[in-house]
Amino acid sequence: MAKIQTIFVCSACGGEALKWQGQCPHCSEWNTLSRLSVPTSAARAAAAAVAPPVLQTLGAVPSDERLSMGLGELDRVLGGGLARGSVSLLGGEPGIGKSTLLLQVAAALAVDQPVIYASGEESVPQSAARARRLGLETARLGLLCENDLATVLGVADQQHATLLVIDSIQTMQLPEIESSAGSVAQLRECTAALVRFAKSRGAAVIIVGHVTKDGSIAGPKLLEHLVDTVLYFESDTGSRYRMLRATKNRFGAVNELGFFAMTEAGLKEVRNPAAIFLSRNPQPAAGSIVMVVRDGNRSLLIEVQALVDGTRFAAPRRVAQGLDANRLSMLLAVLSRHGGLSLAEHDVFVNIVGGLQIAETATDLPLVLALASSLRDQPLDPALVAFGELGLTGEVRPVAYGEERLRELQKQGYRRVVLPQANAPRQEIPGLRVHAVATVTEALAAALQR
Repeated sequence: MAKIQTIFVCSACGGEALKWQGQCPHCSEWNTLSRLSVPTSAARAAAAAVAPPVLQTLGAVPSDERLSMGLGELDRVLGGGLARGSVSLLGGEPGIGKSTLLLQVAAALAVDQPVIYASGEESVPQSAARARRLGLETARLGLLCENDLATVLGVADQQHATLLVIDSIQTMQLPEIESSAGSVAQLRECTAALVRFAKSRGAAVIIVGHVTKDGSIAGPKLLEHLVDTVLYFESDTGSRYRMLRATKNRFGAVNELGFFAMTEAGLKEVRNPAAIFLSRNPQPAAGSIVMVVRDGNRSLLIEVQALVDGTRFAAPRRVAQGLDANRLSMLLAVLSRHGGLSLAEHDVFVNIVGGLQIAETATDLPLVLALASSLRDQPLDPALVAFGELGLTGEVRPVAYGEERLRELQKQGYRRVVLPQANAPRQEIPGLRVHAVATVTEALAAALQR
């Protein structure tokens, strides 16, 4: 009889302990340790199944080969396509389109590659009906309804699958693990088995993971440490647009963002995100300005709106949607001290159109200009764009990727830009009027003039 090894795994950080205790010794979280029983013979069998290690020199290793997923936005997020031998984890709210996206990807690759789509939540006829509804008539796509991961891996190995899709990891289980599907033990060992399969066979694996109430992937944090890439689907309630973000990527840039639109025929990539974020009022309105932000390796033009109104309470309200509320308070102090515009007796509301969360400091300058425009009830030039960071002494500080931002706004047809002096282009840009400023006072004067 196989010996049983018992450890306790933290669901918050993935740390291990030899005995149960109320507080995790690694991350200090309370009541997060769960028992994990693993037969030692299973570990030896898994290790024996992997080919013995072969030492290779760096020059003898072939270059990285990528699989195109048929969607340019998805390839961008992955860093140029899906790397062979990689394991990717895709999370998102229920009904956001995870299964739809992966079924589209699997069907596109199955045209000339062996692909297995294993679902533990849908039967084969249900998956086939959904594929036909999306217009994905691919005869070579292999559909499998199975909860036993060992069986799934056996079929994938027999078919020499280039891509294996697991939908979802919470429904899979290994028979040698004495716990139900979705438990910490099953999630950990199933993911580890998929990683071993991908690395030893050179096949790409994509795993669907359920999310908890706070939006994180269910299960121990160890899942995200085991895989190569972690992707999150994001969307506003009621919106047909979807945003795919890479929070971890061993083969590309982190925080790269891709945009999709949900249609009757499935997810379609949005090549020009400005169509989402720049649906502006046809008439110029006070408190609105376009800014250029960097998200991953992409420059995005996004509208920021500000509303300043006289307060009716003892303490004025400060509400920020998509921006850090503490940074908004700091900018209000800079605007009062160095810009001569006090908002101590006004309620302030700011919003990033499109539902994005912006953390970079290049939003400082456009936000201050939008606040001044709303306070004075003076609309800004619709062709005006701004970006730049503000210091506590009122200076306008440069931001990274200035040239890339300027190329993007020129491509979109904007004619004026307010930016830091250090980000001013060295050569004149045709059709673009540049206002290079050093202080917030200069910025206000440049933006509010026509």
